[in-house]
Amino acid sequence: MTPSEHDVLGERELSRGALLTDLYQLTMMQAYYETGMTAPAAFEFFVRKLPPTRSFFLAAGLEQVLDYLEEVRFTDADIAWLRSLDRFSDGFLDRLRSFRFTGDVDALPEGTVFFPDEPVLRVAAPLPEAQLVETRIVNLLHLETLIASKAARFVLAAAGRTLVDFGLRRAHGAEAGLLAARAAYIAGFDGTATILAGERFGIPLYGTMAHSFVQAYDNEAVALERFARAYPKGSTLLIDTYDTEAAAGKVVSLAPRLREAGIRVAAVRIDSGDLGAHARQVRRILDGGGLTEVKIFASGGLDEYLVARLAKDAPIDGFGIGTNLVTSQDAPGLDCAYKLQEYAGRARRKRSEGKATWPGRKQVYRTIDASNRMLSDVLTLEGQSSEGVPLMQPVMRAGKRIAGRVPITEVRQRASSSLAQLPEALRGLTAAPAFAVQVAPCVRHLADEVDAYELAQRTVPE
Repeated sequence: MTPSEHDVLGERELSRGALLTDLYQLTMMQAYYETGMTAPAAFEFFVRKLPPTRSFFLAAGLEQVLDYLEEVRFTDADIAWLRSLDRFSDGFLDRLRSFRFTGDVDALPEGTVFFPDEPVLRVAAPLPEAQLVETRIVNLLHLETLIASKAARFVLAAAGRTLVDFGLRRAHGAEAGLLAARAAYIAGFDGTATILAGERFGIPLYGTMAHSFVQAYDNEAVALERFARAYPKGSTLLIDTYDTEAAAGKVVSLAPRLREAGIRVAAVRIDSGDLGAHARQVRRILDGGGLTEVKIFASGGLDEYLVARLAKDAPIDGFGIGTNLVTSQDAPGLDCAYKLQEYAGRARRKRSEGKATWPGRKQVYRTIDASNRMLSDVLTLEGQSSEGVPLMQPVMRAGKRIAGRVPITEVRQRASSSLAQLPEALRGLTAAPAFAVQVAPCVRHLADEVDAYELAQRTVPE
């Protein structure tokens, strides 16, 4: 087993096991089997609306979904525990022993910009299978799409400055922190402080030092020198434990001695106070001491709005982003759903107030203008052609990936290209006019047909 295949969190069954689901998935599944409802079904995952001030989403999480679908199993221990609940029949539990996902999946490639009501992923499988996997699919796609979409805003705000994920300690659990690092890297972050994300996904690792390191020494200058000597190829020294500008002066004083020993200080980090004001003062101190090559790195409660201001007005070369990234603090949840669009060859549609869906298996076509910017999207039915490029692609057939894993570097490049195609109005941090997503006449016509059929069924005696 290679490092990329090993159990990331030490509990493989927890993250990919069949019991990581909602109870009603199993109760519905048993009822489906008992009533013979096993015909093919199609479900689609989509996001209903944008959070305030947002203009787009960035798709992420597909690789983890495909891992789950290929590996989901009920173990003997799972079956024994379910039997102890006295909720399920012996016949149903025996059937679960051989459960495998055998369906097809079509999806937006990870790193693709998308908009409300556009399908991100479609599962086509026997109804009980497609139903069971709903919870984990939503769990994975929601998290990584949420964080990738947030991270993309930081990337646009930073205007080319280095961005590093500092969020593990504030993430909502170990898996969330790990996958947030992956999602942020896809969106354009340069690296992460999370070591396991480096080992698992090949994301570049960045690290500095904590205030405790400085506090542990009686003399700040001694602490800075000893850390620099411990990492002679290039260290980042934290300088705001006591007095930021005084510490910058100490770095200047240490520099000649360190240089003679072949030791390089790569950067200093500021983690508190008025980051812009401190950065300007520190830049003057470093430059005045001949340390023009030493970069300034900032962290500490940064959101994308502050990053945008600092990138414009302060001599800061990079940012470490924590809580605001990994919790998507301004919009910690997406209004997303995984809904039945077709069963037994007939289109289905939810009509709940405020939550109506477009029926049938769908495709999105995107047109690009002469300046390589997105012009419009068309939401149409699968099999219907339209101007532009189709976004939904086949990724799994009969429960197996069509191709191998997509390298994260390729996903990251796709995200960069997709973000570069955003219209200028959608690249800012404030609310913008909605991007043009046209619902094709065939989709509207199918919705009318489904509504008419459902209305007719109300008059049919049971």
